[in-house]
Amino acid sequence: MEENIKLYSNREITIATFFGGPLAAGYLVKKNYQVMGESDKGVMSLVIGIISTTILLAGLLLVPESITDRIHGPLLPIIYTAIISILVNKFQGSFIKAHKENGGSFYSGWKAAGVGAVCMLILMASVALVAFIAGDFSTKSDFDAVGYDKEVAKFTLNENKAMTVYKVLETANPEYLKEEFEKGLILWIANRRIIISLNSYSNLPKELQVQNQKLLKYCDLRIQQCRIIIKTITENTDKYGSQLNKVGTNIDEIIEQLQTPKK
Repeated sequence: MEENIKLYSNREITIATFFGGPLAAGYLVKKNYQVMGESDKGVMSLVIGIISTTILLAGLLLVPESITDRIHGPLLPIIYTAIISILVNKFQGSFIKAHKENGGSFYSGWKAAGVGAVCMLILMASVALVAFIAGDFSTKSDFDAVGYDKEVAKFTLNENKAMTVYKVLETANPEYLKEEFEKGLILWIANRRIIISLNSYSNLPKELQVQNQKLLKYCDLRIQQCRIIIKTITENTDKYGSQLNKVGTNIDEIIEQLQTPKK
């Protein structure tokens, strides 16, 4: 069994980090720690990755343009990728080296790049959403943009956690999947409450009212999807396949609506 164990090398983590930021690094480092039998450190690594990503996004939005304009092209990714590479080598370098010397297997760079690409999409979506809110409503003193942004950040964090299980959907055992989807169900219910609370904000612009209605529908569909998957695993059946496909199609449609800019 030992010979089937795979790790992400420092090089592969570096590739994913460059494209997907600290979030990608946190996820891959977590996977390595799980192999090392140190799951607690793995969870902490992912949490640090999420927090670092949030701080990075906040910094890019809050730092004056006169400063951000000086950060050309890939300079910022190069900086944080180099830092993370040093940290990975410090905390996991000896284990990775021993694994290699013992003939252990490693995941391909393409798989690492794929993780980075997924995280990059999450980052881009988060930046677009927060930038839209911050840019469009910063001049309206009667609208609590800061409070709104904080709630959106909570929504995004919950969504990222809930979606993690889909990365291991084809490989993890049923009990683990059931447990993760039950956690995801709780997160989606929490996100639904967040959207309802956002709708209660005073002087909420029409654009956000429309967007919140779509997000509310999106949460309802994710909740329904989690419940069907949990039933499928619990009953060890495929009789809910058609329901699951229908919900999946509806989710794809609402995501497309959310991503399509209003003309």
